[in-house]
Amino acid sequence: MRDIDLTEGSIASHFNTLAVPAALGMLFSTLYNVVDVYFAGQISTQAQAGLAIGFQAFFITMSVGFGLGSAMSALVGNARGKKDDDAARKLASQGIGFGIIAVVLLMIGAVFAGPSVIALVSEPGEYRDAATTYFLWLILALPGFLLAYGANGILQAHGDTVSMQRAMMVAFLANIGLNPLLIYGIPGIIPGMGLSGIAVATILSQTGVMIWILYQVLGRRIMEGFQLSWLKPNLASYREITEQMLPTTTAIMVMFVSGFVVQFALKGFGAEAIAAYGVALRVEQILLLPVLGMTGALLPIAAQNYGAEQFDRVREALFFCWKLGFVMTFAAFPILWFASPYVVALFNDDPEVVRIGVSYLRIDGFIFPIYMMLFAINSFLQALKRPVWTLWISVYRQGFGVAFFIWVYVGLVGMDVWGVWIGIATAVATGWIIALVVTKRIADQKIGGLTS
Repeated sequence: MRDIDLTEGSIASHFNTLAVPAALGMLFSTLYNVVDVYFAGQISTQAQAGLAIGFQAFFITMSVGFGLGSAMSALVGNARGKKDDDAARKLASQGIGFGIIAVVLLMIGAVFAGPSVIALVSEPGEYRDAATTYFLWLILALPGFLLAYGANGILQAHGDTVSMQRAMMVAFLANIGLNPLLIYGIPGIIPGMGLSGIAVATILSQTGVMIWILYQVLGRRIMEGFQLSWLKPNLASYREITEQMLPTTTAIMVMFVSGFVVQFALKGFGAEAIAAYGVALRVEQILLLPVLGMTGALLPIAAQNYGAEQFDRVREALFFCWKLGFVMTFAAFPILWFASPYVVALFNDDPEVVRIGVSYLRIDGFIFPIYMMLFAINSFLQALKRPVWTLWISVYRQGFGVAFFIWVYVGLVGMDVWGVWIGIATAVATGWIIALVVTKRIADQKIGGLTS
């Protein structure tokens, strides 16, 4: 079992150790989704648009899983930096129990609220029906997603990003086989399920990921002698987890709600615009993977060193992350600008879908470096146990900013889909300025400033 002390050794070496497996894991996670988008496109453009909306609705519930994972990485990472195994054990166990309770409540809420949310951002017809059916099936995958991501935060706190990488590699390969099997079926043996088959494939493969990740967590030194009684809710621990998780969860939820705002703005331009947005997001995610792996690695590195009160190493980690991130994002620009027509066409060769998808990716190329800095700031603030600021930055950028600037460019100026994309870019750029001011202030308070 990997168990790395991130308070010693080279910061650059730790980034390499953590970021590369994390990025590979995210690559296979994104390719997993790309496979779904591809097969949905083979069914129809309406099915592809339905998948985009249904998946967006589902991921609102998954904000709890992402928040729990970040909370576990920060809290358990801080405890390990202090060499307090008892505290790390208690927090890890309570985090798993917390996740189980959250799954039950979210599944119940999703059944009742999901179809209504989908109806808000779609027009009546085939693609709304497809989105609703896909979403209702996907609810059964929620335990696999939420518990896997929550427990993975415990592994990250130990310097282990390899376990999730391996799990996602296997899930990706399984998805390639399960998707066509469940979509089209086997004549006389297995009936084809259409778009619902994509959801069932996700349920099966993601449940396997959850089992593997929990097995890895229970194999950690701090979890030796594990007993079910450790999962009994402790109000003090739940409060601590909630305080660390809630800002991140809410920020991610705002991000996905922002996606619905974009889809609401796009629905007036037809199903082709929504399908193009779904395809373009997948392309964007693939190119952001190295950045996400690197900025994700910053969290456990900064958390352990903050717990150990090695503030110079915390600062070093942040600036190393930014410097490497600029190299990565500048390298992605030519791909977004020149190769985007060919990449979008791989998923949907409808000329209108390609045209709209390319317009999004070309605007996206200019704000890639800003995304990188924002992701790093989120990890930095989480590690310093000040995640509430990630919420306020997100509320402005992805809540108010996206809606306001899209309204300005589309509603007032009268632009077409380019107004939606430029509105997103304006919100990101102004949110970045606010984030820099906040980061300097928190660094002054917690680690004596961004520079020693």
